[in-house]
Amino acid sequence: MGISAAHVGTLLFAARILDAFTDVGAGRLIDTFKPGRTGRFKPWLLRIMIPVAGASFLMFSPFLQDGSYGVRLAWMIVTYILWGSIFYTLINIPYGSMASVISRDPGERASLSVFRSLGATLAHLAISVILPLIVFVQINGQSELSGTKMMLAALGCGILAVICYILCVINVEERVTTGPKPREERASLSQTLGAMAKNRALTGRIGTSLFMLVAFMMLGGMMPYMLNEYFNNGQLLSLVNFVGLAPTLLLVPFASKLAKTFGKKEVGTFGMAMAVVAALILFVIRTDSPYVFMVGYAVLMLGIACLNILIWAFITDAIDLQEIRTGERNDATVYGMYSWARKLGQAIAGGLTGWALTGIGYVSSTDGVMQTQEVLDGIYTLATLVPALLLLVSVLFLVFWYPLSKKRVDENVAILAKKHASQAATDSHR
Repeated sequence: MGISAAHVGTLLFAARILDAFTDVGAGRLIDTFKPGRTGRFKPWLLRIMIPVAGASFLMFSPFLQDGSYGVRLAWMIVTYILWGSIFYTLINIPYGSMASVISRDPGERASLSVFRSLGATLAHLAISVILPLIVFVQINGQSELSGTKMMLAALGCGILAVICYILCVINVEERVTTGPKPREERASLSQTLGAMAKNRALTGRIGTSLFMLVAFMMLGGMMPYMLNEYFNNGQLLSLVNFVGLAPTLLLVPFASKLAKTFGKKEVGTFGMAMAVVAALILFVIRTDSPYVFMVGYAVLMLGIACLNILIWAFITDAIDLQEIRTGERNDATVYGMYSWARKLGQAIAGGLTGWALTGIGYVSSTDGVMQTQEVLDGIYTLATLVPALLLLVSVLFLVFWYPLSKKRVDENVAILAKKHASQAATDSHR
């Protein structure tokens, strides 16, 4: 569409600021909305699945590619905001919140988180492997992205998304049926946000995830430079990407059992500590072998996967704590706040790689420019030591601020089970 990278970057950053209002606002709306016949969250999937698929189709449609630059820029802004900050928010927050009402059992919630992570990984693999074969075309010997094929691919993905949402609605049952309080008894938005700010499970989860996500995305952003510049073998990038994803797939059969046996916090802490150690060892040995580096990278990514694959189950535990502390569940509002924090981390990570490369003096090598040894050393440091330090901060949040150990989670589940049983008995006698 001929939009400058600067304008694209500005939109992505500004949208994350806007999401601070739309994510929390959508969460509040969903929490205060009267439940439908099928539950509190499932109706939202049916309401928004067509609009979100349609908006994604429009976002990748080159209908106005012959218009003026201002018209094309406006098309990009409107379709992206419509998709990401409105419709995707209105369907992702109820979808993410559903785990807290499907089951009260911590082990089953961990299993839900594992399968959500598995689905995301498989989708990522399919899109990253299949779509490039479809949307890139050869024109006069040059590889170019076809706008028309990208639009059709977006249409196909949108149709698949609608099918998946329908399957989710059909096959999922909301078992925890706590509706919103009457308006006169309900806490205001400011009171709810104030209570959330004091919820150490939520703030600890946000701090842990924010630093983990920045480290994770920075690792992904630095790998092309590590392979192409430091190891001088860009063709190994596909193998490295597979090595990075494989630990998640290998961990799937064991993750929920590990969480049930040892606890989510405990498994996440062990994994993240292992990732820190692996990154520091890679930094210290400063290997010239890409294959030795891949071994350390695989261990590092396995450590991150120990937390990342269970991350959605942490939020359901934070929602339980919110109900114990305030008497209100606020599932969608809590999830909306966490969702925005993740998006903020993605925005920070998106700029951090570029800023860091500029800071070490990296020069684009498209014209055959050779990097100095100082720049190569800087690239290695950015791919090892910097992620290690970011992950270390994440571990500190998890160990010293996040309060929900396995014992505490089990206690909270018992408290809520007793409360809900008592409430159900009271309601049956009315």
